[in-house]
Amino acid sequence: METPSACDTILETIGHTPLVRIRRMNPEPEAPIYAKIEGFNPMGSVKERITQRIVEEAERRGDLKPGMTLLESSSGNTGIGLAMVGAVKGYRVVITMAQRVSIERRQILRALGAEIVFTSREGGSDEAWDLADALYARDPARYFRVGQYVNPDNTLAHYEGTAEEVWRQTGGRVDWLVLTLGTCGTLVGMARRLKERNAALKVVSVEPQPRHAQQGLRNMTESRVPVIMDWSLVDERMTVMDADAFETARDLARREGIFAGISSGTAMFAALQVARRVKRGHIVTLLPDRGEKYLSTPLYPEGPGPS
Repeated sequence: METPSACDTILETIGHTPLVRIRRMNPEPEAPIYAKIEGFNPMGSVKERITQRIVEEAERRGDLKPGMTLLESSSGNTGIGLAMVGAVKGYRVVITMAQRVSIERRQILRALGAEIVFTSREGGSDEAWDLADALYARDPARYFRVGQYVNPDNTLAHYEGTAEEVWRQTGGRVDWLVLTLGTCGTLVGMARRLKERNAALKVVSVEPQPRHAQQGLRNMTESRVPVIMDWSLVDERMTVMDADAFETARDLARREGIFAGISSGTAMFAALQVARRVKRGHIVTLLPDRGEKYLSTPLYPEGPGPS
């Protein structure tokens, strides 16, 4: 195997993540499930795709200039991606976020040099969104407001990148696309491009239960729907309970050797439900991040001690 050439920066390692067949967890041999493992990105999540795209397009347009500060609300992964991009390119980064996010996410953000501004104790992603807007309104010349929920470059990162990778990796065999909803950029970008490639494709959007503990995801009945969301691309909506998301994430580690986060459990639980129901067809899902960011949460218990 040819050794890849050296990279000029860590940003060149974003994308081109593996697509892996789920074998032990899926009892339906005629409905194979393939998972796009986004934990292979340099900081361990799918969000590095959109942060690089948004920042570099803003630089190209002249909206982002040297000396400005990157400002965004995040439950963690987008903030971490921005902090990485900011470190490489020399921008200060300010992230607004809820206090309930995992300790690991806070530590990673600070290690990368980002400043964190927290919401109130009970605040969630919508309050963090509003807080970032308020900071920007006070000093618009200082900040570049990233705006992942409204920025079309979010969807384009997946339309031009992630979707094309999946199409090549599957040889064009995608019958069902099962994706979780956070900013909605992954679903909109991938669904739009893959439906252009295959008009018969069925898209399932996956949301957490109301008042959920599935970090990074949004229940669209209780949270603000991102501006970039396009419901016309969705053929079916599914809701996953916290207990099912957590247990499925644990099963991914124990039965497939895939160490992933809570939202990956959500996505995989939904993909398994689709496989059991349809019995035939190629199913693709995406696992948004790795499991290291959740070691302080109830997702991965310490387990039994020595016998």
